[in-house]
Amino acid sequence: MQIRELSIPGSYEVTPRQFGDDRGVFLEWYRFDHLGEAIGHPLKLAQANTSVSKRGVVRGIHFADIPPGQAKHVTVTHGAVLDFVVDLRVGSPAFGTWDSVRLDEQDRRAVYIPEGVGHAFVALTDDATVSYLVTSVFNAGREHGINPLDPDIGLIFPAELGSPLVSEKDELAPSLGEALELGLLPTWEASQAFYASLNTESN
Repeated sequence: MQIRELSIPGSYEVTPRQFGDDRGVFLEWYRFDHLGEAIGHPLKLAQANTSVSKRGVVRGIHFADIPPGQAKHVTVTHGAVLDFVVDLRVGSPAFGTWDSVRLDEQDRRAVYIPEGVGHAFVALTDDATVSYLVTSVFNAGREHGINPLDPDIGLIFPAELGSPLVSEKDELAPSLGEALELGLLPTWEASQAFYASLNTESN
């Protein structure tokens, strides 16, 4: 598989090798050793999630408090989404910026999102099925969101999808500036210290 770092430090696009014949296709969609080599430590997976969304649905921008945060390995098993990685770490050289990757059932790419980094996607097809491997179980008190329509972040959704379909919870989430004022955002310093602790544990 090919692993490429995105413009958000510590986040990666993972492109698997696919082996097809007249029976179908085989691929390795997750390899702990290859990914661990890229990020500096193996993932300690704690939970797996699946969401199914109709075309035009936007989910996110979601993140969790550090520590322990929640790193994610995200792929699509049916349909297609445009996946967004948003740097919410105050003090990061990329703070407030984002990168995106198309995830679909043709290329079968995945995205790795480190702790402290926001995640969102927009469904490009009906029944877009997204599967997540995550490093900590859901904890409502430590989970947060940023409004995905915040103009200061400026996520760009394909125009042909029309108006984004956003949950009430995500629409009522604070903007990036409001979250900063409320002290909800992780810091670059705390994130780097946490990553270093994970790297030390793996040695």
